[in-house]
Amino acid sequence: MTRFTGRVAFITGVARGQGREHAVRLAAEGASIIGLDSCAPPATTTYEPATEADLAATVAAVEEAGGQMVGRVADVRDAAAVQAVVDEGIATLGRLDHVIANAAVCSYGRLWELTPEQWTETVDVNLTGVWHTLRATVPTLIEQGRGGSIVITSSGAGLKGLPLLGHYGATKWAVTGMARSLANEVGEHSIRVNTVHPTAVRTPMGDDPGLRAVLGAHAHLTRSFGNMLPTGKIDASDVSDAVLWLLSDEARWVTGAAIPVDAGASQV
Repeated sequence: MTRFTGRVAFITGVARGQGREHAVRLAAEGASIIGLDSCAPPATTTYEPATEADLAATVAAVEEAGGQMVGRVADVRDAAAVQAVVDEGIATLGRLDHVIANAAVCSYGRLWELTPEQWTETVDVNLTGVWHTLRATVPTLIEQGRGGSIVITSSGAGLKGLPLLGHYGATKWAVTGMARSLANEVGEHSIRVNTVHPTAVRTPMGDDPGLRAVLGAHAHLTRSFGNMLPTGKIDASDVSDAVLWLLSDEARWVTGAAIPVDAGASQV
């Protein structure tokens, strides 16, 4: 398939997991990639962090799939660093067509027991980091005059209240509102903005031992974490199927939509 031949996509949180899957899948369909990842351990999470070796592996996988990639270490909390990566990537690859705001962190705890550090880091990465991503990319999409498509990774926790994820869920509901506002603002430029809402995904974040530990202390809350379809987790490729469709011309009239890829979890 060549749905993205000649196009360029910018992806945050690209070193592994969903971000890497999106990058490789896009490259296999003809796209070039601009990507960044902090490649550093967040202060409040308990899963293994992405590394510079992971980012290098993503670049190698994109190239093996037939694409070109500008991959850099940068933190979405740093607006200037995000802008620098976007500018370098466009200077190298010549254009920008698609944006996937994917970078996020996740930790757990009852809302009133969260530490200030958990709250601040989650909001700064998951919400402000998305805003930095949009500020760095939307002006170029408008100036080019060719339209474009943006997908923000929200969550099943952005469709349904989940315990132990009050801070995370707050950011994921917030980016959905952000996306819908932006969709209205840029529609006249033929730029589309949508969100995807996965259930738990088989990635390092999705396999966080921290969740198992906190659920062990609050076992009665496990009833809230369930899917309607018979699977505990989905694959990153399942999310990519939805993301690539939203980016593609096949979804040319889809904007302001919140697409669940959640095995029915939001309906349980």
